This record gives sequence, structure tokens and C-alpha cells, in this order.
Amino acid sequence: MIDINEYTYHLPADRVALHPLEKRDQSKLLVYRNGRIEHKVFSQIVDYLEVNTLLVMNNTRVIPARLSFKKDTGAAIEIFLLSPIESVTKAMIAKGSSTWHCTIGNVRRWKTGSILKHDLLQAELIDRDRSIVRFTWRGDHTFAEIIEQVGQTPLPPYLKRDADTSDKARYQTVYAAHEGAVAAPTAGLHLTDELLRQLKQKDILPAYVTLHVGAGTFMPVKAQNALDHTMHEEQVVVTHEFIEQLLGGRKIVAVGTTSLRVLESLYWYGCILEKNPTASFIITQTDPYHLEAIDIRKSLQNLLALPSPIAGRTSIYIHPGYEFHLCDALVTNFHQPGSTLMLLVAAFVGPGWKNMYQQALENGYRFLSYGDSSLLFK
Repeated sequence: MIDINEYTYHLPADRVALHPLEKRDQSKLLVYRNGRIEHKVFSQIVDYLEVNTLLVMNNTRVIPARLSFKKDTGAAIEIFLLSPIESVTKAMIAKGSSTWHCTIGNVRRWKTGSILKHDLLQAELIDRDRSIVRFTWRGDHTFAEIIEQVGQTPLPPYLKRDADTSDKARYQTVYAAHEGAVAAPTAGLHLTDELLRQLKQKDILPAYVTLHVGAGTFMPVKAQNALDHTMHEEQVVVTHEFIEQLLGGRKIVAVGTTSLRVLESLYWYGCILEKNPTASFIITQTDPYHLEAIDIRKSLQNLLALPSPIAGRTSIYIHPGYEFHLCDALVTNFHQPGSTLMLLVAAFVGPGWKNMYQQALENGYRFLSYGDSSLLFK
């Protein structure tokens, strides 16, 4: 039993950051180590990370996932892309047609089989119960190119505002590379090219994973017993080069909960491969709590026996009681009360999270996606 009420706190509405700061690296940084708290500026993170460190970052790129259509009657239909029927990689480069699971606003006004038209894109509702929409378009453009022209930045619902032109760049990390996320890996929003250069000069090297963040990241835990919550699934891609970096003996610092979830999912996949070398890369939310753990290096070496890149899906659920294997420190923003991300932070730092969050509230920190940051040592 994990009582979700034990992992909540009062977040005043005026502490939610509605817009990012003008300069990415000037956010506040709360440093937490062994119960001790320091208040710094994010650009000072260079001083707190050791040489010979691997900085693991999620290089997914947020797509303009919010699409607006109008029926001939004038009724507005908003479609929010959630996940494609095929892999994200294939969906982004598709030409002519792509089919997605979606959230549909005003769906009662849209009949199954009827087509909505935009200047460049058509949408057909093909399965109302599962909210599946087929998009079609003409020409030689990819789906990524089409939605770049017609879609809007999918800001988190709790911001309660429309995206503006500045969000297109600011709700994106400076190292974003692979289209597919419908929410940003927000811990990385504080990093700049200059800061990454300074880190590299100190022998703090970048390492990239791709986890296409889904809208499920905002799903609240509604069950009083958090163990009854159904965790969302997301698509993951890593390379052999990344696995070899992990085997290099450096300290590992995850930038964001998504990077951390990839690291731990890879470890458990390596454990699965130990007994079944042909197993697919699928990690369920309960796998870490019943699989047999093996040596970390052995787990990672098992992954190198697979073709590169390694692609799969994870719904790993990290909550208090979880034992971490591949992470020494975590860079992360301040999360929603009673969320799965709050449970992950509590699992990483222990009961001290309560004091940490109270200190952040008392010291004027800005919360959630566009808010300030923290550096947490395990």
C-alpha cells in the first residue's frame, strides 16, 4: 500500500510558472545532498557535478501535437496527437497517410467516417471508441513537415493558456533532435549550448537517449493506493554507443525523469535478456518488482548483443521502495502534487522530499514545466 495522500503538498496557483524565464540557465537551482539543501542558480550546476561524469539527456523533440479543425457547420474540433499506431519514427517520416490515437475535443460533433479538412491536412475519425484518427495529405511532405505547418505547441494543460510564438522554441531543449514527443522533457529546458560547452570542458560528457514523452505524464494518480495506478507507456530508442558510454565507468547523472526511466528500463531489459536473449524490449510497470536482478555490467553487455539502435516500449513505474541501478544524481523540475513524478522523486531522495519542496515554496521557486530546477543526489 502506498497512500498517494502522503505524496502531495499544497501548490498555490501563483507558484506555477506560466512562462519561461528570458534566459534558460538563470532559473533557480535547489541542490539536495544527504538532507542538506543549497539554493543556487542553474548555471552553477557546473560546480556541483564531478569530473568524469556522464550527463544523460533525452533528445526527443516536441511535435506541434495540437491540431484545430472546423466543420462546414462552423463547429470547432480540436485533435491532440497522443501516439501513432506504428512506431513514432515511422509515423514522423510517413508520406500521404498516418494514423494516431488522439484526444478529441467536441468529439460528439464528429461522426465516425466523416472527414475534416484543413488547408494541408484531412482527418477522418475511424474508431470513435478508441479515438483513432487517420490523417491524409497530398504531396511529398512527411507527416512531421505537415504538422509543423498546421499544428500548435502542446503546452501542459495546467498552464491554461494558448501557446504563443515564443513557446515554439522555448518548449524545446536546445539539443532536441528526434520528433515524437507531445510533452517536453522539461528538466533539459534549463541547459544552453554555452553551459553544455562548460560542462564538457570539465569532462562532464553528454550522452543521449530518446524517449518520446507522452501526454500520460500529466495523468494524475486517482487511486488512493498508488500501486493501483495504471502507468502510461512510452517509446524508447538508444544506440550501442550510448550503452558503451554507460559501461565507461563514469558517474551517471540523469537530466529529467524521462532519462532516468530510460536508464532503469535498459537495466531491466538486460536482466530479461539474461534468460531470454530474443525477448522484445517491453518493460511493464511491475517488472522491476518481480524480475531477478543481475550484475549491472552484465545487464548492459547483454544489450550490446542486439542490433543497434535498440527500440522498445516502457511503462516502468518508479515509486518508493524502488532500488536504483544506473543513476547517481538527477536533475529535475518541481512536480505536481500526487503525481507519478512526485513518487519517483520520493523514491530517489527518500522522505526528505517533503522538506525539499517546503524549502522551495518558502524560497520563491517557480514550479512545473516552465519552473525552476533541482539537482538531487541519490
